Amino acid sequence: MPFTATTLPGVIIFEPQVFADGRGFFFESYNRRLFHENHIHNDFVQDNQSFSAYGVIRGLHYQREPYAQAKLVRVLQGKILDVVVDLRKGSPGFGKSYCVELSAENRKQIFIPKGFAHGFSVLTETAEISYKCDQFYHKASESGIRYDDATLNIDWRIPAGQELISDKDTFLPVFDPSLSPFQYGTND
Repeated sequence: MPFTATTLPGVIIFEPQVFADGRGFFFESYNRRLFHENHIHNDFVQDNQSFSAYGVIRGLHYQREPYAQAKLVRVLQGKILDVVVDLRKGSPGFGKSYCVELSAENRKQIFIPKGFAHGFSVLTETAEISYKCDQFYHKASESGIRYDDATLNIDWRIPAGQELISDKDTFLPVFDPSLSPFQYGTND
């Protein structure tokens, strides 16, 4: 089965079926019918692509309602550690993180429902990431959590002193459960 549930409710790993031969390979990175058959009914409206160097940590980002985004993330080149944090009050996974290695070689993808903070670290010399969103980017709704939050204690697998962090991300607040804008069971 190409869909695997994770330890966080609603977060799913998708491993497409790859058809390879001496000429190369082919796979469907997204098939709406297949996703619907597996209870993922999001209407993706925006595709984003980013390129980053080794040591870059992006995140942890999210958009507040009514502009919260579900995402489907994959790697086109290189390898990343993809990280999500459940921000949905009342969820069995509230305040917990989940990490998965995504790479061009393993072709795994992660589906992240609304109500999660998302980030990644680049584990190879460079990495190119592509992700679908079911809501348009809305700058005024941007929010996030510091990548080095002590409560979350995420191991980004980047040695100390080699992290590359944007100025914006260094000023994100720490995780405060009482300030979470999401509720489990709403728009899951």
